[in-house]
Order: sequence, then structure tokens, then C-alpha cells
Amino acid sequence: MWRLLKVLIFMTILGGIGLVGYAYLGPFFGADFSAPQTEIREPVTLDGS
Repeated sequence: MWRLLKVLIFMTILGGIGLVGYAYLGPFFGADFSAPQTEIREPVTLDGS
């Protein structure tokens, strides 16, 4: 049981390191994490009571 817990902790730490590494190195390999820059305009009707 202890061996399984150690493996799960090790895999979680390894996955976190991989995710952080991908976040930092992803743009160098062509991954684009930026949000789309489009302007959206919608008319709004306000009820003045």
C-alpha cells in the first residue's frame, strides 16, 4: 500500500513539473496560449424605471 502511495505522489509531482515545463516552453515549439483578440459589440437596451 505504501509503495502505491509513493508511486502516485511521484507521478503527481512529475505531472506538475511537466505541465509547468510545457507552459514555459510551449511557445518555443509553436503552442499559442494567447486569448483571441476580437472586439465584440452588442447593443444593450436599458429599462429606465
